[in-house]
Amino acid sequence: MTLACVQSRALLGLAAPAVTVEVHLANGLPSLSLVGLADVEVKEARERVRCALQNSGLEFPNNKRITVNLAPADLPKDSGRFDLPIALGILAASGQIPLEALHGWEFAGELSLSGALRPVRGGLVSSLHGGDQRLVLPLDSAREAALAPAAQVFGAAHLLDVVAHLLGQPGGEGWQRITAQAPVHRASGPDLADVKGQVQAKRALEIAAAGGHGLLLVGPPGAGKSMLAQRFSSLLPAMTEQEALESAAVASLAGRFDPQEWGLRPTSAPHHTASAVALVGGGSPPRPGAISLAHHGVLFLDEFPEFARSALEALREPLENGHITIARAALSSQFPARFQLLAAMNPCPCGFHGSTQRPCRCSPQQIGRYQGKLSGPLLDRIDLHVHVPALPAQELLQAPTGESSAAIRQRVVQARQRAVARQGGANQQLHGQQLEAVLQLEPAAHALLHKAAERLAWSARATHRTLRVARTIADLAGGEGIASAHVAEAIQYRNVLLKN
Repeated sequence: MTLACVQSRALLGLAAPAVTVEVHLANGLPSLSLVGLADVEVKEARERVRCALQNSGLEFPNNKRITVNLAPADLPKDSGRFDLPIALGILAASGQIPLEALHGWEFAGELSLSGALRPVRGGLVSSLHGGDQRLVLPLDSAREAALAPAAQVFGAAHLLDVVAHLLGQPGGEGWQRITAQAPVHRASGPDLADVKGQVQAKRALEIAAAGGHGLLLVGPPGAGKSMLAQRFSSLLPAMTEQEALESAAVASLAGRFDPQEWGLRPTSAPHHTASAVALVGGGSPPRPGAISLAHHGVLFLDEFPEFARSALEALREPLENGHITIARAALSSQFPARFQLLAAMNPCPCGFHGSTQRPCRCSPQQIGRYQGKLSGPLLDRIDLHVHVPALPAQELLQAPTGESSAAIRQRVVQARQRAVARQGGANQQLHGQQLEAVLQLEPAAHALLHKAAERLAWSARATHRTLRVARTIADLAGGEGIASAHVAEAIQYRNVLLKN
């Protein structure tokens, strides 16, 4: 047989379209040609495959003209994931393995020059789209791919392990059927009890965790903003299996999946020098950015105004709709980005505007320019704005240990369960008629909110987000309706920059 077809999959965003690797052997000048819109990494497979076959004791047809076609031809292919299917196609076309043994299987894996299989990114993405096909991957990639429900995943350590199985020979330790493991919730991050004082900031963290709201912490240097943010993930409820799969799929696509973090909500904390592409994703082919890596988790942006204006403004759409679309001339890819934004900033360039500990050296113009780096539409999309004051030394040293993350998380879980039972999701996701249907706003609370929105010149978005926060506060209190006290507390979490 001089023609063989091997099934594999490419990566296109969070999709894994099927690719047929066609290998044809013909008489002519010895060569190995790759066609089918292959990227540089794929074209380099010619040398890797040749050396891997020869060093594994298999025959490479040096006297043949070999043509490898990656179909469909208009689909971009990148990375070394096609090394294994190309090698198997050459073996099948040259009669070293039976062609019928390849039916019902999909293969992906990068080959070393010795024939050992190296991990490839996107193993979980491939298995989620694999259907009934049996998928063969390098062992590390197979372990993440097996997390997909009902997936038939096999791991191999070496090319010879795959060949032996296709020939019906007993497999060694390098060939394994990989089974999935159930997600187990573990509290992530340090304990909030380490933070002394800062009662209002801790309360804001609890509200944000219960409702899925974004949070902006504003205060002088050393007040504890970063310390609070680092402990936020320990308050979040456990991920559902679907959320864990979605989060792991993005990490797998980026090549950052860690089995030890399966079931843990991710925290992405890019440096303030990160570009807009690093934050929201991009490149060619498009790759997920920090906001997608924080899917169903936390995106922490320290030194918030120091980020590039283009990077911050790119957050506006995903904060509203929970996904980001990377559009290019040839193709576009959509990545999920339903994250909780947690931002921290100083109120001015020197950091001490409004502080009672040290005088501020900044002029009003400098303060205005610094805070003006954050646009009104972006601040509107952050539900909670909290001032974090610097604690006096006496209070810091003598303050008792605060409430633990476990105790707060218990209230957060109960409030989130009320919201899910009522509307099927967190309060932050409420929009339009759905928001109006679950408010149950008391008349006094309605009048108070109307007066606040009118006096503070809130936009419609700011008003609606205040209502969502009030709904979360009511859920934490165990109330069915939203009272005036709930609305009053929600009102104080807006426009904190204007108070300093």
